[in-house]
Amino acid sequence: MAEQTTIENEELETAEAAETTETTDTAAEAAAETAEAPAEPTAEEKLQKQLDELNDRYVRMAAEYDNFRKRTAKEREAVRAETLSKALAGMLPVYDHLTRAVAQETEDAEYKKGVEMTLNQFVDCLKALGVTVIPAERGTTFDPALHQAVMHVEDETLGENQIAAVFQAGFLYGERVIRTAMVQVAN
Repeated sequence: MAEQTTIENEELETAEAAETTETTDTAAEAAAETAEAPAEPTAEEKLQKQLDELNDRYVRMAAEYDNFRKRTAKEREAVRAETLSKALAGMLPVYDHLTRAVAQETEDAEYKKGVEMTLNQFVDCLKALGVTVIPAERGTTFDPALHQAVMHVEDETLGENQIAAVFQAGFLYGERVIRTAMVQVAN
């Protein structure tokens, strides 16, 4: 019986050792699962993430609005310049007629003075709108972007590609050419 008790004790010890090993393995596995599984975010972390997302959306929306505002302002200015250029181009024949009327000889000095005053007032209105006359006096260098050559003449007093005469004045609105100056080019 002593032998049976010893065997039972050994079996009992073996069983306890196996249980201890299983318990240790189970505890190790549970600890590993806990370490591998991300911890549940706290309410503060969730709110911070939400705040970051909303802030990012706000910054993007503000940038998008700023770009929209700049783009529409640029488009509005381009439309304004185009519209004003077309309107001014339609009024330039009035300038041409007044200039020709002033150049004509007349016996009525008061009539000529009235036409000159009208021309001066028209020129002042153009200046107020930002319109300038393209420089095209005799001796000025010909620029194909600003001048339209309609005649060519040989003139020893003028150099190569210089303007000899102006037939029609040209105008600029800022940097935009409304109408090129019609000129005669020498040499």
